[in-house]
Amino acid sequence: MANEKSVIRETDAEAIRLAKTLVRTARYGALAALEPGSGAPLASRVAVATDLDGTPLILVSRLSEHTGAILADPRCSLLLGEPGKGDPLAHPRISLRCRAAGVEREAPEHPRTERRYLNRHPKAKLYAGFADFGFFRLVVERASLNGGFGKAYQLRGDELAPELAANAELALAEQSALDHMNADHGAAIDVYARAFANADGNGWKMTGIDAEGFDIARGDDNCRILFDVALGSASQMRGTLVAMAEQGRKLIARQPDAK
Repeated sequence: MANEKSVIRETDAEAIRLAKTLVRTARYGALAALEPGSGAPLASRVAVATDLDGTPLILVSRLSEHTGAILADPRCSLLLGEPGKGDPLAHPRISLRCRAAGVEREAPEHPRTERRYLNRHPKAKLYAGFADFGFFRLVVERASLNGGFGKAYQLRGDELAPELAANAELALAEQSALDHMNADHGAAIDVYARAFANADGNGWKMTGIDAEGFDIARGDDNCRILFDVALGSASQMRGTLVAMAEQGRKLIARQPDAK
């Protein structure tokens, strides 16, 4: 048995890209925690967003059983990856080993956490302010990625949520940029969707911008679009988005069905 070949592949750039995409595009996931007292596994569905660095964010009620569990023991796991048609086990998914960290309303990161979560889940505005509801960051320690049959990888937390200096600046500049793009440049966002995410239809909205890329949504559909090169500062954001719009229009014009 000592010579048995490991099923875990060497983690490469493609695996990291897939892992980050699964996390960034997830609308919901299965949160697994340890039941206080018994230590038995306890799983529940939660809606998910991400912080600028890619750390998963959840909004949960303190009245729920799973919230009590992560308050008692912050060790938890989050399974992400939405199955499509056919065999659900043939579709990529990722299991994150995390430590839950509550975000108090007085904490300096609370406004950013709330803003990014509600940009992804606008209907949550109906209850986000209730006294029993609160945000948690699920800080990733390591992860298991299953990219499909025979494609298993192990990833470190910093491979999924890297520390990039530009994100500190983007925390201040992001919302005004989102508001401007969604109000005045909807056509450009639709170009991004078609050219870089192979997504059909119009009416896409930008829901988040970070140093590595941006997220767009249309109804229940989410897409992740990466920059060719990560932003070194927030000042590079505008020029990068303009260049991508121009590049995207050229790519669309070369498509066989372009009119």
